[in-house]
Amino acid sequence: MTSIHAPMARLTEQTFLPQNTQTVAEHACRAYGLDPAGAVLLRHQTNAVFKLVTAPVIVKVTRPGITHTDVVVSLVEWLHEHNVPTVSLIQGSPQPLTVAGCAVTFWEYLPQSTPILAQEIAEPLRVLHECPPPPQALPALDPIGAIHRSIDTSRILDDDERRLLRRTCGDLETLYRQLPYQDTSRVLHGDPQHRNTLRGPDSVVLCDLDSMVIGPPEWDLVTIEVHCRRFSHPPDHYRAFADRYGADIRTWHGYPVLSAVRELRMITSNARKSAAGSAQADEVHRRVRDLHLAPTTPWTIL
Repeated sequence: MTSIHAPMARLTEQTFLPQNTQTVAEHACRAYGLDPAGAVLLRHQTNAVFKLVTAPVIVKVTRPGITHTDVVVSLVEWLHEHNVPTVSLIQGSPQPLTVAGCAVTFWEYLPQSTPILAQEIAEPLRVLHECPPPPQALPALDPIGAIHRSIDTSRILDDDERRLLRRTCGDLETLYRQLPYQDTSRVLHGDPQHRNTLRGPDSVVLCDLDSMVIGPPEWDLVTIEVHCRRFSHPPDHYRAFADRYGADIRTWHGYPVLSAVRELRMITSNARKSAAGSAQADEVHRRVRDLHLAPTTPWTIL
């Protein structure tokens, strides 16, 4: 990982803001020999994602605290060797670069024409899950630890919300630890969903690989199910995904616990990432308020 000096302080959760990440992206682009003029911000939640207008390149500025970007970069070619449909890094100098404490990576831009359907994610995810152990160490899946860290560091939760989330996590933790997985050593995407896949020239490809971990495939499968259900995709879309993948997570007896843990992690991670007074914070507060309502209550995607 190459560090690039920039005339700005290291970014933190509090200063990971569009105006700052744009400056980070600009410094990284110039160091990499790319022209950042007119770069367009596409997303700013887990990471900051910019599209260059001067080259077919996506620039990703990783949120502070994500420490294994260099491992993810080293695994991209390995994924290709194992025929996992995955977005490609652009060719050039070594990646990632580090600017103001943030890892920056450069990816091939794939123009998108039509939305990704859940069933189209099944094949790349199945191929990923069938990979052998990777040559580089990935972190182990730890959703309970991540939930606790997000609750502790969120700037938008009030005391009542924090207590409710901690109590809910405590109720789930023992049940989660007892889930009888068949295999906990698979390579996982960590956050597979419609917005973390792209339509490539030949097939749908996985992208946003920063959440890659080692763990049980059920985690990735329940993530797809939660996204389909909570974000109002037609029910037959998830059924088509399950048919193509070859497993329906809803038939597994651990599904109620795992889906509740997955949803709690989604709520709390967005509570950590969202700024006070933002639309994202409003959505988090609504999810917390509706925490124990029907599991079909729709969410707005962040």
